[in-house]
Amino acid sequence: MKRCEWVGDDPLYIKYHDEEWGKENHDDRVHFEFLVLESAQAGLSWITVLRKRENYRKHYENFHPEKVANFDEKKIEEMLKDSGIIRNKRKVEASVNNAKRFLEVQKEFGSFDKYIWSFVDNEQVVNNWSTIKEIPAKTELSDKISKDLKKRGFKFIGSTIIYSHLQAVGIVNDHINYCDFK
Repeated sequence: MKRCEWVGDDPLYIKYHDEEWGKENHDDRVHFEFLVLESAQAGLSWITVLRKRENYRKHYENFHPEKVANFDEKKIEEMLKDSGIIRNKRKVEASVNNAKRFLEVQKEFGSFDKYIWSFVDNEQVVNNWSTIKEIPAKTELSDKISKDLKKRGFKFIGSTIIYSHLQAVGIVNDHINYCDFK
């Protein structure tokens, strides 16, 4: 099987690439999970976060935003003691804030999924890349969504993080043309 060149031979990367990356997803919990994980990844490698994903699931109550929105300072301090997650207080605090904002978006739009897919008129963006070097870190679309989320009070949600989110949940399909998973 041919895969995008960034995958390499790490089984975790292969599974993520083959089963998730670029695949359309409409589950709000998955959206919330990737918002948390992509924000945690800022400044680090994605494989670092993937290796800690199960610990995130445990600490983040399987990514139920309504539970995370109620995390208090004691819960945050407990999480920061666990090396199984990225122990950055600002990122963890931002994820709790973002859970609250996520719930507000759900209330306004009926679901976070409806909100975020509306930016692409509910049609997946399928790009036509020949090499990994052509894939951008951010686009006008991710700029627009990031700006809107920040206006709604989200934190640690820059354009690059949002572009990674769009790829992760399949709003954007950036598989290279030769990839068998396009």
